[in-house]
Amino acid sequence: MSAETEASSAGPPETDDGTEPRPPFMVMFGRYLTEANSVMVTVYSLLMAFVIGAILLIVSDDAVRGTWSYFFSRPTDALSASWDVVSSAYVSLFEGAVLNFNTLDRFAAGTADFGDILRPISETLTNATPLVLTGLAVGLAFRAGLFNIGAQGQLILGMLGALVIGFTIDAPAIVHLPLAVLAGAIAGAAFGAIPGLLKAQTGAHEVISSIMLNNIAALFLVWAISTEFLHSETRSELVTRPVNDSAVLPRLLGPLGAHLRVNAALLLAFAAAILVWWLLSRSTFGYRIRAVGFNEHASATAGMHIGRTYTTTMGVSGALAGLAGAALALGVGSGGVTTNTALEYGFDGITVALLGRANPGGIVAAALLFGALKAGALSAQPAVPVDISTLLQATIVLFIAAPALVKALLRLRTPRGGLVTLEAKGW
Repeated sequence: MSAETEASSAGPPETDDGTEPRPPFMVMFGRYLTEANSVMVTVYSLLMAFVIGAILLIVSDDAVRGTWSYFFSRPTDALSASWDVVSSAYVSLFEGAVLNFNTLDRFAAGTADFGDILRPISETLTNATPLVLTGLAVGLAFRAGLFNIGAQGQLILGMLGALVIGFTIDAPAIVHLPLAVLAGAIAGAAFGAIPGLLKAQTGAHEVISSIMLNNIAALFLVWAISTEFLHSETRSELVTRPVNDSAVLPRLLGPLGAHLRVNAALLLAFAAAILVWWLLSRSTFGYRIRAVGFNEHASATAGMHIGRTYTTTMGVSGALAGLAGAALALGVGSGGVTTNTALEYGFDGITVALLGRANPGGIVAAALLFGALKAGALSAQPAVPVDISTLLQATIVLFIAAPALVKALLRLRTPRGGLVTLEAKGW
């Protein structure tokens, strides 16, 4: 065997200190792209969701579907029609959520205000604000191995708590507004602590108890709005009294236009995300949350009180969801609260937490994405089916929750340490 053959069979050359040289950047980047790590699984999940959405847009359009019946005779007809329907739908989503190019042209021509340009972004941020808070609520519970599926009920109680303080107290805004926000957080925390306490004392699974509490909160909302205490004095439909002006969250872009709805709740949501990050990574309580979520038996052996951790974690989780309810109650101004004000923000928070991998930064990014999908779908009516937003969200969550499926479909390599998944104990 020649010297060159021996050198090539001996593997990569070693450096002076005896270690193998680091591969080139492009080689490392290529390996990262073909690995089923948490970042690439998230990216590929988004891409595949939009591909599936495009296929369904094509299939659901009668005219486009008809062009595929003679694809082999004139393939350009089918491809062109498919591209037109998909591109127009996704451009409409983008324009409704980020920037409308027609409005930009009108602004350049002097027929539109700067506030009109900011309207899509304002709608995205308005929709994302409660999603950030409910996503943080679910994500925090995930870190303790708990599945807080009751964020919707906690949001409703927080909304009612903020509403009651909002119209019953007469005080300056500097006092009234913080009190109303605090009332929402306390009401959500009290309601959220119930599943944690039941799990700690009786072993009742938090998913079952929180689902039941969601129903209780929804029915309680219907009853509460119909009472003389909460029902509007000037309107016959099922709507509450308005909160006082001193308890209304100020609009961040109000001077640029009354139609820009984003308000100070956005800053509250970002502050909550920073607080949760600090809580999990820098505090003793956060260490207990992560330890119990990783291994409750080892944590108990180390002297940690598992039941108390469950209760307090669910309480803090409920407080975050309650803040989302306060943002909804205090952001509607004189309009009051109806049974539809809460929408499905609590349940959407589960998908946001999954997409964000229960990480505060990831949750904020996921909430902004879902807020953009909601705003874009509503603005693009009737050109784009409103269900396309729900479809994309559901498909994204499907792939995020099943990284092994993404790995198998794209033939990705298993990362060092295995696939990363979010799990709740007890199933």
